[in-house]
Amino acid sequence: QVQLVESGGGLVQAGGSLRLSCAASGRTFSTYAMGWFRQAPGKEREFVAAISRNSGRTYYADSVKGRFTISRDNAKNTVYLQMNSLKPEDTAVYFCAASDASERGSWYYATGVQQYHYWGQGTQVTVSS
Repeated sequence: QVQLVESGGGLVQAGGSLRLSCAASGRTFSTYAMGWFRQAPGKEREFVAAISRNSGRTYYADSVKGRFTISRDNAKNTVYLQMNSLKPEDTAVYFCAASDASERGSWYYATGVQQYHYWGQGTQVTVSS
């Protein structure tokens, strides 16, 4: 089992940047594919970005491609989301999630909510216009 704690959210003006962090407990962090999702008020939770166990593969939603970068440091049990050129429509609660990939190989990543087994509590990102 893994516990996830996000940090780094806040209020930023349009065009600004934020870096989210997600710290994971446990000693098996490297066996999980990791992802970021977000949920705006009144909307369903949506995929933002994913990264494989070995960082060899990343995948982004079209809405954030070219602006957001996902990365991970397995030695620190942490996954990051660097968000640049933020827009008001990026306003949401951002969630970190872990997908057990111990039997799927180092290159596996996931993009569906149902594919993730563990979730953080979320961190609010608000982008003002």
